[in-house]
Amino acid sequence: MSLSKAYKNVLILFTLLLCSTLQAQLSNLARLEYSFIPKKNSEDTYSRFRGFFNIPIEISEDDYLVFGAEYNNVAIDLEDHYPFNRSLINQVHIIDATIGYTFKHNEKWRFGAKVTPRIASTLKSKITGSDFFINGGVYAINDKTKDETAKKPNRLIIGLTYNSTSGLPFPLPFVSYFRKLNSHWAYTLGVPKANIEYYFNEKNVLQSFISLDGYYAHVQDKITVNNQVVENVSLRVIVLGLGYEYYFTKHFAFYMYSGYTLDQKNILRNKDKDKVFTLDDVNTLYLRTGLKYKI
Repeated sequence: MSLSKAYKNVLILFTLLLCSTLQAQLSNLARLEYSFIPKKNSEDTYSRFRGFFNIPIEISEDDYLVFGAEYNNVAIDLEDHYPFNRSLINQVHIIDATIGYTFKHNEKWRFGAKVTPRIASTLKSKITGSDFFINGGVYAINDKTKDETAKKPNRLIIGLTYNSTSGLPFPLPFVSYFRKLNSHWAYTLGVPKANIEYYFNEKNVLQSFISLDGYYAHVQDKITVNNQVVENVSLRVIVLGLGYEYYFTKHFAFYMYSGYTLDQKNILRNKDKDKVFTLDDVNTLYLRTGLKYKI
């Protein structure tokens, strides 16, 4: 595999990590979300409805099995002229089923692992093996966010993740670091999201962020473009923006993020994941809102 192709595949993998970020799996028990990206100087739009839940089951003291499910419905509304049948990719479905296990190793470290079978497809016909993917990872968590003796509460997550759609036959590293500076300020460094948060009070939180969003899925009805057969469709966006969260209770919140895409690639790909046709690469507005329940 060439270095340029490996680099492209790493970017695809980081995009897919957003669909199931570890921090969301750790703290969010349920979420309903709607995203919208209009195409600049065009009537084309991209929108996504997302819902998921996680159910932790304690099997012994500080040891948990976690069962989860997630559904993403991606609507690709193409109004411009394209050299193919637009209805063949007007909707993408992503269905995940997750099983995880986490245990407390000692007072400092907790370890965990998860496996996530996935269906990601246009689902225009019968499901085949090409619609199935497998994701997973192993993690170590050092969480001092609730340590009253810590001068500045923090959380470090390190691990290895594997995604069958990346084209890379080996795990890649994952790192995320959260630190609360005082009662008002906190920050998170990592991929797929980094942010700076300002807490007005317990109910109102403002943040600036940079994050990755997107999807990757199989195209069931084959499309021929530029004398090549399209078998996959993907979207990758890098977003810079502002977000607001309002907590109705300690665990239940409404959130709204708005921003602008710094880089956007909506691409039709062949079976080797190489680019066949670019649907959109013009930067534009990005909107996301929803409800979440977290521990």
